[in-house]
Amino acid sequence: MSFFKKLDWKLGVSTAILIVSGLLSLFSTNRELFYKQIWWVALALVIGFLITLADLRSFFSRKGFILGLYWLVITLLVATYFLAPQIKGNRAWIILGGFQFQPAEIAKVALILLLAYFFSKKHVSISRWSSILSSFFYCAVPVVLIALQPDFGSALVLLAIWVGFVLVSGLPFKKILLGALVSLVVIVVMWSYVLQDYQKQRIVSLFSPEADPLGSNYNAIQSKIAIGSGGLFGKGFGQGTQVQLGFLPEAQTDFIFAAISEEGGIFAALIIFGSFFWMLLRILKLGMLNQENFYKFLSLGCVILFFFQFVIHVGSNLGILPVIGVTLPFVSYGGSSMLSSIILVSIIQSAYSKERYM
Repeated sequence: MSFFKKLDWKLGVSTAILIVSGLLSLFSTNRELFYKQIWWVALALVIGFLITLADLRSFFSRKGFILGLYWLVITLLVATYFLAPQIKGNRAWIILGGFQFQPAEIAKVALILLLAYFFSKKHVSISRWSSILSSFFYCAVPVVLIALQPDFGSALVLLAIWVGFVLVSGLPFKKILLGALVSLVVIVVMWSYVLQDYQKQRIVSLFSPEADPLGSNYNAIQSKIAIGSGGLFGKGFGQGTQVQLGFLPEAQTDFIFAAISEEGGIFAALIIFGSFFWMLLRILKLGMLNQENFYKFLSLGCVILFFFQFVIHVGSNLGILPVIGVTLPFVSYGGSSMLSSIILVSIIQSAYSKERYM
């Protein structure tokens, strides 16, 4: 029992509320996916418990361990081109027997660990171009591999993690401005040569939300209908017409916030908002309490990841951001996403418990 007293229960409770909210929505909309997610949650919690119990400080202080984990994930991303079947136009999932996982989700963990280690050692000299370019290289390799699957949502999340690390590391304003200009050039190049027509149409349709209601704007319009029709307390568990009748696509993944809002109303949406930001604040606080720079940067990386995905997911559900296929951490269906998210939170918990009682 003394072990459990060392944990931060506020972080645990806020995370649990999000997980339970997602499971309830899955139970309401798709029982088959609900039972699959239960197994993933159970597996993730077991792994998370072992991580929390272990003292990982000696491993994370070794550059070889961090780099080995990173290159292992890169190898898995490369392997998707040979092992992954095409699912919904993407080669992103490796299937071994009845086991299916998405290396892009594990790449988020590996990149955060590597960048946390890198910036904890280089934060004094981060203004040097060599440091900036080195950190960008570590980000660019998985971004390119994932974008080629093609999974632009996950690639954008990884890029946002790197940008967030650079911004919080104290980079001079002139170099931030130069980086913004370079990013603008990259966006123009991607628009001209990388993005496919349907992806361009999703972005263009953001500025004309009522156009093409049966095409590029269909998902966003159905999502807004679901959220708006929920009212204050929703239509009731299992009573959401948009969700239950199949009008809302990807209700278990990309639009689960809309699904929850339709059946639970503004009340349920506020629970999601409150729990999510409570979790982020606890992660930040626990990171700042730690004496080691690595864990401070690690906590910042986790917040950047979760916050960015939350904003993109909810924004696309509300029709104010393009739909790029970003799930809601701890809530949306997806075993790999659940596993990677719980692993990150468990590392934070492990560091906190060992820091207090070392």
